Amino acid sequence: MIQRILVAISIPFFFLLQSCVFTNLKLGDIVPNFMVLIACVYGFFYGEKTGAICGFFCGLLMDIFFSPMLGTNALIIMLIAYISGGFCDLFYAEDIRLPLILITLSDVSYGLMYYIIAFLLRGRLGIAHYLTGVILPEVLYTLLVSLVVYPLLLGTDTLFKRYRIRKEREKQDV
Repeated sequence: MIQRILVAISIPFFFLLQSCVFTNLKLGDIVPNFMVLIACVYGFFYGEKTGAICGFFCGLLMDIFFSPMLGTNALIIMLIAYISGGFCDLFYAEDIRLPLILITLSDVSYGLMYYIIAFLLRGRLGIAHYLTGVILPEVLYTLLVSLVVYPLLLGTDTLFKRYRIRKEREKQDV
């Protein structure tokens, strides 16, 4: 239950952070992709199902506010978060390398899939420009931001897990 509340609060919070705060902190017209970041991280923390649900709602928010095609971001981010959820069994809180690699690969995958759906299928073939001008700078910016955000999400998750374990022990003792 607490896990669902955490995810439900995080999605609009990070969406507002991405769309309101970081639009003022652009680096060369690039904003970090918090929606891919949290969908990937929650998939990694909680598994495929939770990751896919989180990814769907993250993408849906992006579609509603920013995309001319409804469902594109929802489908892409849901797929990415579902795949990230497959790595749930490899989760070790002390090791930050795997989550950063997953976030990087997820953001690259998002950029490439979005390019294919939004541009390539319409005959726009400027992948080199899109790769160097949009995808790679966004990946780097997202990776830098994830160095701060991931430990915060991990700490919050650990805090809620300890709380849940303590409540379960109290129920067993009674």
